[in-house]
Amino acid sequence: MNKQELKKWVSSQPKVELHLHIEGSLEPELMIELAEKHNVKLPYKSIEEVRAAYNFQDLQSFLDLYYLGASVLIDEDDFYQLMWCYLCQCKADNVVHAEIMFDPQTHTERGIDFSIFMAGFKRAMDQAKQEWGQSCLLIMSFLRHLSEKSAIDTLEAATPHLGDIVAVGLDSAEMGNPPEKFSKVFEIAKNLGLKRVAHAGEEGPPSYVWGALNTLNVHRIDHGVRSIEDPNLIKFLVSSQHPLTVCPLSNTKLKVFEHMHQHNILELLKLGLLVTVNADDPSYFGGYLNDNYHALIDNLPIDQVQLKQLLKNGFYASFLPEKKVDFWLQKLQ
Repeated sequence: MNKQELKKWVSSQPKVELHLHIEGSLEPELMIELAEKHNVKLPYKSIEEVRAAYNFQDLQSFLDLYYLGASVLIDEDDFYQLMWCYLCQCKADNVVHAEIMFDPQTHTERGIDFSIFMAGFKRAMDQAKQEWGQSCLLIMSFLRHLSEKSAIDTLEAATPHLGDIVAVGLDSAEMGNPPEKFSKVFEIAKNLGLKRVAHAGEEGPPSYVWGALNTLNVHRIDHGVRSIEDPNLIKFLVSSQHPLTVCPLSNTKLKVFEHMHQHNILELLKLGLLVTVNADDPSYFGGYLNDNYHALIDNLPIDQVQLKQLLKNGFYASFLPEKKVDFWLQKLQ
């Protein structure tokens, strides 16, 4: 197959998304619309100015804009629209199952209660399930630049909604905020029966991946591309098959790799790691899930066998029941 044929093929296949921040799917058009609705002053006068700001030097420069964008999300319908727009994109990209991260502290610190954003998310998720059978789960992520006490308070505040949350995660500024900082809250979450994931090994070193594995007892590593720097870590990840939720466009946009042709996802795949492809914060990083696969096809010597393995890995790495995983694996052509 040539590149165009590979793109057409991978676009048509059923896919899973495991590393997607719903606040990071806020498109400029909706950001401007909600800012006008709520009289929120943004330092941009047009959609073009918003897009021009999406030129990041590092993770922190992205996070500054990310939190500014989230400030327009205020009432239940805002969160419904945010989720609905993403789920419609799932339908367009043949993403049959999505495990969606949300950052409650981004909203509760602005005085917005769990009941508001959870109601909006749930309304969109229920509608998508009813209309076309969309499958999705919610992952509640803690902001690692805040204190562990804030994370514990957030977990406590989420108690009435834990039936709608499958896992906890850890995101935001990685450097200076090692996984060990959150050992207590992850232990509490484990005792509550919640699964666990954590960002590690994106800007942070391989030691952060070890910390997430050993201290937080995570089921998945979000990103993890810097694991390649530690041969012992690679051996462990091959043996344990802890998934890495890799986000190619995000990694290049935030200068983890200067160019996509330098990305190590194929090297990780060839070594036998359970790597997956995801979009992270698609409106900020230049594309949704199919766009990430297309970027790999355009810039790396990837073939159909490798693409199919990445697709399969997404299902293996998901929190779907085994029967559902088997069902979708049989659908892969």
